[in-house]
Amino acid sequence: MVASLALLAASAIACAADRKDEIARGRYLVQTAGCNDCHTPGYGPAEGRVDEKLWLTGDSLGWAGPWGTTYATNLRLMLQGMTREQWVAHARAMKPRPPMPWFNVRAMTDADLEAIYAYTRSLGPAGNPAPPFVPPGKTAKGPVVRFP
Repeated sequence: MVASLALLAASAIACAADRKDEIARGRYLVQTAGCNDCHTPGYGPAEGRVDEKLWLTGDSLGWAGPWGTTYATNLRLMLQGMTREQWVAHARAMKPRPPMPWFNVRAMTDADLEAIYAYTRSLGPAGNPAPPFVPPGKTAKGPVVRFP
């Protein structure tokens, strides 16, 4: 019985360490893959010096072009409502409007996507949903970056 408990404890410690490593890898990927560039308010102008509690909370800065005006999704809220498997399936199939580089997300490995999921979920829900899509020909409220 004692040996079984020791094995369980060792297994739990190993799982916790694995989870910590996965979260750290997810954080690294979010930083280096450019997720914060759009999905964290003010990240670029602040040269990346934005409190981590704001990371991935979406932005009200619009991206306007022939497709209309899009906004960076609040990934913290989105992923709170998804399982790991649902997130990976979503990432593999998504094709959102510009300027989201969905093709870069699809090029990631399942392990990369799962690490991003683990990290984002570890932050907890925060912020508000992004503003809704504005169709072509309609005027967006608030600041926008315009594409030709």
